[in-house]
Amino acid sequence: MPYPRTHFLHFDLQQQAMAAAQRADGSDNVIAAARHIVRSLATTSEAADDMMRILSSFDRRLSSVPGLFAPSSPARDEEAPFSFVDDEPAPASSSSASAVPSEAEARLKAAERVILHWDPSNPDSLLWDSPDTAAEYLAAVDEVVDLAAASEGDFLAGAEETLQIGITRLGDEFRHLMIRNTDILDAENLQDSIKRLSLSFSSTLSDASTEDVGGSPLAEQRIVARPLTHNLSGEQVSNLIRPEAISDLKEIADRMISAGYRNDLCRVYTSVRCSILADFFTLLGADTVSIKEVRRMEWKTLDHKMKMWIQALKLSVAVMSAERQLCEQILSGSIDLKEECFDEIAKFCVMHLLKFADAVAEGQRSPERLFRVLSMCEALAGVLPDIRSLFLGDSKDCICEEFVRVLTGLGDAIRGTLVEFGNAIQGETSKKALQGGEIHPLSRYVMNYLKLLIEYSAVLNQLLEDGSINGRDSSEGGESMTPLAHRVLLLISYLEANLEEKSKLYEDAGMQNVFLMNNVLYIVQKVKESELMTLLGDNWVRKRQGQIRQYSIRYLRASWTKVLSCLKDEGSIASPHGLSKTVLKEKFKSFNLAFEELYKTQSTWKVSDSQLREELRMSISERILPAYRAFLERFGPYLEGGWHSSRYIKYTVEDLEQYLADFFEGLSVPSSHFRRKLSLP
Repeated sequence: MPYPRTHFLHFDLQQQAMAAAQRADGSDNVIAAARHIVRSLATTSEAADDMMRILSSFDRRLSSVPGLFAPSSPARDEEAPFSFVDDEPAPASSSSASAVPSEAEARLKAAERVILHWDPSNPDSLLWDSPDTAAEYLAAVDEVVDLAAASEGDFLAGAEETLQIGITRLGDEFRHLMIRNTDILDAENLQDSIKRLSLSFSSTLSDASTEDVGGSPLAEQRIVARPLTHNLSGEQVSNLIRPEAISDLKEIADRMISAGYRNDLCRVYTSVRCSILADFFTLLGADTVSIKEVRRMEWKTLDHKMKMWIQALKLSVAVMSAERQLCEQILSGSIDLKEECFDEIAKFCVMHLLKFADAVAEGQRSPERLFRVLSMCEALAGVLPDIRSLFLGDSKDCICEEFVRVLTGLGDAIRGTLVEFGNAIQGETSKKALQGGEIHPLSRYVMNYLKLLIEYSAVLNQLLEDGSINGRDSSEGGESMTPLAHRVLLLISYLEANLEEKSKLYEDAGMQNVFLMNNVLYIVQKVKESELMTLLGDNWVRKRQGQIRQYSIRYLRASWTKVLSCLKDEGSIASPHGLSKTVLKEKFKSFNLAFEELYKTQSTWKVSDSQLREELRMSISERILPAYRAFLERFGPYLEGGWHSSRYIKYTVEDLEQYLADFFEGLSVPSSHFRRKLSLP
């Protein structure tokens, strides 16, 4: 509802003068702003003089302009509106203010009263706090737009100045409405917003092995991006802006477009949306990080940021889809503007995320980072089809090229890390032999690492397709093997060669072979229980099983040849007249000492796999027990009943069988029964 002119005389002119000075840029603009205030509010020449004295107290430039205000016509009464008088008289023209119909001037004055009532510099009181006030303001702006379209000359200039003030206010209202009605920045409900935004996005989470290797857990959580369908519902859009505010924002946008302030609308729209998205990424933990910061960051912190980044990337596609629909709803008054605003917002979103991926690609390459980098690469490749469908024209090409560039950088980092991993396997030169010949931590680390590597077969086969593989066993599977299979074979060959060298740390030849059996069997088991089996094939497994059998034979020869030599007949008959008891005693004594020595050492050795442990004991039993039984049956009677015969015939076949059950158990001390035997004289 229009306000009477006398009402405005009670407004705080100080605030209006300060606002005019803030908006002005130079003397001409200050004077123009003062003219508008007086023109709209003064009803008499006395009122105009009073207002000028007040305004001049805030800006001396106004007091130095002679004849700034004067009645538009001497014949008008006290209620006649005042017009502006320039320093120089306006030339006579049909387009002068005097030629403007009084009806149009009255309409403009009425619209000005509504527009100038709301100080653009005071956002504390918003038009849209009251629907009636907002409707009145929009109607006033519409009126000025219509008048400006049908006017020229001084009247047009006045209408445009008023329109600019009105549009400035609408731009501020637009900004505040958008910020105030954004749900996505509600930190308390962030997880709920994320869940709702993710409804259209398929994600796969899989927990890998949590086995600790060398103090470094190889537990990974994969977040795999799948292509979206972009038919998001209104619920997804409402996660960006509250539904009740969308119609108000569209009303403002329509006025700014129709008034010719398309660029101003684009600036305010994109600046607000980009600022909101930047805050959203910060809440997600995916804020911008420089290459220098990434290089200095501790791995635990960087790992967390990389996980958050993957989630943010996944959500960003859903957010950008919702942003497109939001543009279509609010900016439907201009197709070009709608596309321009979306492109700017989406580019900001994409570039914000790609900057971190770029920093990671340029950062330090270490085996522990590989899986997270692979997840990032996989996530980027997964959302690329959606990015292509979201953008149009030149912006699509620009964004896709940037995606490909970052993917290439991550691919280089992944390939480089695999090379570093191979070098680390070859360069692991610990000089301390493990007690008991157990599975080496390097074997555990490498095989669990390779098991996790297989989870990324698709992306790794693409990245390694052009890479040449040189090294031992790299061609075991033939030409049909995938690039990743060849790389895995190469890495395992590095491990096997390193284990061969580590076996030489043991002085005992038997223990060398037990160590190799333990580790090669562990490698085979890790292959058989994972997708590595599909990758490497049966032939590879059979070859390693053959190696284990060879190590077993070597162990038996190295450890039990001396024991068996004590049970041979050579030298037992000293002369044709009979058996030499002295020789027999020495043979039994030598056997006892050799067996006891093996028991004391090899009961402390550890064979982790129960099946291999039993197979080794069985192999020993098949060689030792029949030979001892035969020797005992043949020569034992010659010593039985003699003086201290138990000193030489200390063990029965059953005793030996019982003691063999303690072999490869990793015992810290011999069994109590065996200790009693050792204590016998």
